[in-house]
Amino acid sequence: MEQTSQPPLIGANIRARRTKQGLTLNVLAERSGVSKAMLSQIESDKVNPTVAMVWKIARGLDVDINELLAGSGEPVRHFHLTRHDDIPVLDTDEEGLHMRVLTPLSLVEDLEMYLLTFSPGGELRSRPHFPRTEEFLTVIEGHIRVRVGERVEDLRAGDFIRYQCDIEHDIENAADATALVHMVVRFHTTGLA
Repeated sequence: MEQTSQPPLIGANIRARRTKQGLTLNVLAERSGVSKAMLSQIESDKVNPTVAMVWKIARGLDVDINELLAGSGEPVRHFHLTRHDDIPVLDTDEEGLHMRVLTPLSLVEDLEMYLLTFSPGGELRSRPHFPRTEEFLTVIEGHIRVRVGERVEDLRAGDFIRYQCDIEHDIENAADATALVHMVVRFHTTGLA
């Protein structure tokens, strides 16, 4: 349950942040993927943008979406609680893997957090992510093997690893017991084409 307020002048907030950064509508359109015409209408408060569209614009401005929604100039204070029973479970094609998504939807493709449970022999094989994306793993229980490109490391409970995951990478349970891993994915997409 995340609480944020949504004032009626989102367009003015977008315009203020765009002009403060010295960006033209054309540049913001390129960065955000929202057309110049639509940005102009949003900034003039002629249309009410969807949350997804405001999120794209926030990414283009490299600001938190709540800064555009809050608009007061005061820092936005986040307080987000998800109860255990409300944490979404992500079904994958990987056998022996159970993923719980800890991240609020507003952070997707910015900073994502997961709790991974690997049955014996379970694995997560991943294709390359966006350039410069990183993963941070903490092994809570068990024994896992991490392969990133040609590098391979075995980790046990209490071990931590950080690596660039913009190449093929795998995580597998390397033991006969269940492994529990906390994973954080940090994207660095700002300024990338």
